[in-house]
Amino acid sequence: MKVGIGYSNVQDSFVSGKIAAEAAIAGGEIENPALILAFCHHQVDADAFLQGLRTAVGREVPIVGGSAIGIITNDQVSYEGFPAGIAVLQSDDLKFAIACAGDLDQDARLSGRKLAESLSGITEGQLLLFFYDSLKFPPTATTPPIMNASPPLIQGIVEVLSSAVPILGAGLLGDFDFHPPRQFSGYAVIHQTVVGTLFSGHYHHYYQIMHGTTPLDGIYHTITKMDGAFIYEVDGQPVVEMIDAIYGNKNWRKQKPLKRLTIGVNHGDKYGVYQEEEYVNRLITGVLPDEKGIAIFEPDLEVGTEFLFMLRDSSKMMESAGKNCSDLMQRIENDGRRPAFGFYIDCAGRTALMSETIHEEADIIRENFNQKNIPLLGFYSGVEVAPLLGKSRGLDWTGVLWVMAEG
Repeated sequence: MKVGIGYSNVQDSFVSGKIAAEAAIAGGEIENPALILAFCHHQVDADAFLQGLRTAVGREVPIVGGSAIGIITNDQVSYEGFPAGIAVLQSDDLKFAIACAGDLDQDARLSGRKLAESLSGITEGQLLLFFYDSLKFPPTATTPPIMNASPPLIQGIVEVLSSAVPILGAGLLGDFDFHPPRQFSGYAVIHQTVVGTLFSGHYHHYYQIMHGTTPLDGIYHTITKMDGAFIYEVDGQPVVEMIDAIYGNKNWRKQKPLKRLTIGVNHGDKYGVYQEEEYVNRLITGVLPDEKGIAIFEPDLEVGTEFLFMLRDSSKMMESAGKNCSDLMQRIENDGRRPAFGFYIDCAGRTALMSETIHEEADIIRENFNQKNIPLLGFYSGVEVAPLLGKSRGLDWTGVLWVMAEG
């Protein structure tokens, strides 16, 4: 396999696409591109960017991806200005099929089923990589953003697709202000759609989840009043006042999203030793305009859900990224295979800006790949999707690393 990575950060979107594509083709010595993964910030015009890409790669090669809060490559980590990044893959042995399903904002489960039905005839599928529009409705002066939920979307997919096929992916966002994202469906720019690429053939697929939170105090709470993604009461008490007490002030109400506090649901032993890989976290996107409740990123919790307040732990985040990336590389080496391409889906909350850290967590991933001279593309997402405890789930505050290996 040949892989070329391209990056640009210029205001002219057409020129940005042309620069990224030419850099990828030259760097990877690409002659016959088979598939392109492409991502760009909200400030980059997706249509013009796609046209710029086409000037260098032609009209035939499919391009999938879409909006991203930021870009990660072997040489760059950027979420300021007009960042854009692509990976151009070339291989005679690379087999894949691309499908799309629209009306995500109308019925996510049905969209998932339609996507899977379009791919169900491929019996040798090894991994499904999918991207979807995270945003159902953007925020207004009086309302918070409303998100498309990943659980019904994933449910629709697994109802049709073989359970043996791991599902990786992301909910796309264009920036920290929740502007509507765009998606590349192969040959067009679309929205409110799920786009899936089912891989098959001779490559081996490895993946790993990076974590980074710890329980605030180990005390379980129960949601007692909520509506969709809005939580109003916990343990029968106003949740906003409860968080006021945790912080000791009301300053947190100005944060969108909250930088330190999350909600964690334990899918393991309730009173066992803390295992970060058994928790699914939900970002708190902020207090509601009337300050009578909070909004969470995914509308998948319900009244009666038990949870722990979790703290984003920057040191554990860094530790998890380093350990899990090294473990993944060692696993590939132990299997006698060679990493050919790495793809990193990283939660935008893990940026140094949002985590209030000196160093970028993504730099740890970059260093691991650069030491072994492995091409890497990554982007900052709204939601990350990967198998956790035997089930594909929408995750928050995680990084999902996928590596294609030869041998």
